[in-house]
Amino acid sequence: MDFARIRQEYREEPLEESSVDGDPLVQFRAWLQEAVDAGLREPNAMALATAGSDGAPHVRMVLLKGIEAGGFVFYTNYLSQKGREIASNPNAEVVFYWNELERQVRVHGGVAKVSPEESDSYFRTRPLAAQVGAAASEQSAILADRRILAERVAALETRFAGKEVPRPEHWGGYRLSPVWVEFWQGRANRLHDRIRYTKQRNHSWQITRLYP
Repeated sequence: MDFARIRQEYREEPLEESSVDGDPLVQFRAWLQEAVDAGLREPNAMALATAGSDGAPHVRMVLLKGIEAGGFVFYTNYLSQKGREIASNPNAEVVFYWNELERQVRVHGGVAKVSPEESDSYFRTRPLAAQVGAAASEQSAILADRRILAERVAALETRFAGKEVPRPEHWGGYRLSPVWVEFWQGRANRLHDRIRYTKQRNHSWQITRLYP
């Protein structure tokens, strides 16, 4: 396959500084709602980039589960690779990409755990199987045989049959508080629109346009 010949032309749908909201979280919610309304599969999926102790980047897909207290909230295993990396370097970036809408959003900032109460509240909304899975998985650790995981899941299902599954201490939420947010809109001839919000010391947002 000749990858150099794979090319998608974008329709001309401008993104103007005058048309965006002054708050990037408000603007993001509007774009996310449009992605939901368009019927896109998992419009809240985002690529999360963290850095290891050697400075090397690592990226994986996670799901946005809230935009609260000025940040983007997601949940995971605190002992996973991303959890360990966040503990040593609490800075990260996420990217949302909605191909059908020819849009991308990048969010860069610091990351901190949400409160245990917030994690408990979200954990209770998860399906029982997902709760058990969170308790059973040693995320990112080597698994010698999948049967081991299946046996752990089965044991936990028996243990908590008819009972509430407590949130494991090693599992919970993080909030990424943005320092800057960039909205990208595909345009014809690769002359894309890029609007960046940068947080100021007084917590206001400066809006600038970037070259494509």
